[in-house]
Amino acid sequence: MVSPAVEIKSPAEWSSLLDATKIVVAQFYSPSNTASLEAIHILEHHSQGIEGRGTVLELAKVNVDELKAIKNAYSITTLPTTMLFQNGKEIDKVAGDNPRRLAQLVEKLKRAVDSAKTEQASGSSSSWKGAALPRGYVDVTDQVELNRSELLNVDTETGGVRVLFSTEKPSALSGGKGTAKDWVESDTDDQLLLFMPFQSMLKLHTLQITSLPPTDDDDDELPTRPKTIKLFVNKPHNLGFDEAEDLQATQDIELSESDWNKEGTASIPLRYVRFQNINSLVLFVANGDGDSEKVRIDRLRLIGESGATRDMGKLEKIGDLPGE
Repeated sequence: MVSPAVEIKSPAEWSSLLDATKIVVAQFYSPSNTASLEAIHILEHHSQGIEGRGTVLELAKVNVDELKAIKNAYSITTLPTTMLFQNGKEIDKVAGDNPRRLAQLVEKLKRAVDSAKTEQASGSSSSWKGAALPRGYVDVTDQVELNRSELLNVDTETGGVRVLFSTEKPSALSGGKGTAKDWVESDTDDQLLLFMPFQSMLKLHTLQITSLPPTDDDDDELPTRPKTIKLFVNKPHNLGFDEAEDLQATQDIELSESDWNKEGTASIPLRYVRFQNINSLVLFVANGDGDSEKVRIDRLRLIGESGATRDMGKLEKIGDLPGE
């Protein structure tokens, strides 16, 4: 049996739901809009097989004709609009009748619920973190579209682009457990070019890079950590190496030994004003820290915001005004 979505009656009820429930999917609708009414039924149907309703997950519907304060807070201009929230923050938004994007949102919902249930069962996060997150920001690495990402000059004997975004602890920190090489190395020289398109517009605050090459001072053939990095935003596709060398970067980065923590992770603060509303990121490792012809990266994390952060306290005050 399909469980119906919860009808939100007031801004205060909406705020309470976000505070009390780890994952919330909200459908913004109008009784006079047939497409938005159908979208609610579609969402309810897709959620039928997802466990966790009433514990880590809730479906909600918001009548924009009656709850204009919530509508305005999230800049809802198109119906139907479906939004996904985790820990009170917006992590995805689908405006209009877009089956492909809605399917992506449902898949993201399933992953989030699975992660939340595992976390709830273990009492701690199941995802490895190489460094603490900056206060007020979240990990938005899951916004990377892996199927469209491209990594150039990678040694095929090591891992591919997907291992960079794995949430598992690197094998180099686990005594080398596991047979698969869960890192990437460059191939013909110490340069790498990674193109990362995003599922939604992001605001990036910090880039975390984990690099755990073997330590042997007498072996020049071992890979090294990245030293010089150039970042480019909003490119429609990957760059060429010559182009990346010559093009002015959105931000140039020079890493030193002191930037790496005991987990082999460097947390790189970005010039936040330059990384607003971006839909892709190109990371160019121009050279490694040493004489080796190889450079190694184990993990990448993107820290920032996905969509606008809402002040729900302010929303409740708006909702208390007459007529709202």
